[in-house]
Amino acid sequence: MIHYSLHCADGHEFDGWFPGAAAFEQQAAAGHISCPSCGNTGITRALMAPALPRKANTRAEPPAAPPASTPAQAAPAPVPATIPSPAANPVAMLPDALRVALQKLRSEVEKHADYVGPGFADEARRIHNGEVAARPIYGEASEAQAEALAEDGIEVARIPWVPRADS
Repeated sequence: MIHYSLHCADGHEFDGWFPGAAAFEQQAAAGHISCPSCGNTGITRALMAPALPRKANTRAEPPAAPPASTPAQAAPAPVPATIPSPAANPVAMLPDALRVALQKLRSEVEKHADYVGPGFADEARRIHNGEVAARPIYGEASEAQAEALAEDGIEVARIPWVPRADS
């Protein structure tokens, strides 16, 4: 696998992994690679420094001991490391390509299915029982409602609902 730094025609930068250079070129030429920020398919490789592996038989030098501090030298205050919590913003923790794919999925669902809101489980049951015409629907259901639908043989799919690409 080859790791490339990529950028779109609008200047956004992102990363990608490919089986080889030819695979990248084929996917880029076919428009299969899109910018996770704007969806642009004009993607090119950015200049990258090669990653050179260390020899396995060499030892890393131990870090030099820090100089002894004198009373006149105050130790700098430690800087707290901040790592974003996935619970705080789970969408921000998604890889860019996955976020773009989920945004495209959301767009297709919204185009081709009726939104039934929190009444999803009831409407899915009515469709399954033939009480209303069959049609694609989407909406909200609790975990218990989704399990009850599955137990009754009603197929539903749960997908992560990410913000729209245009928002």
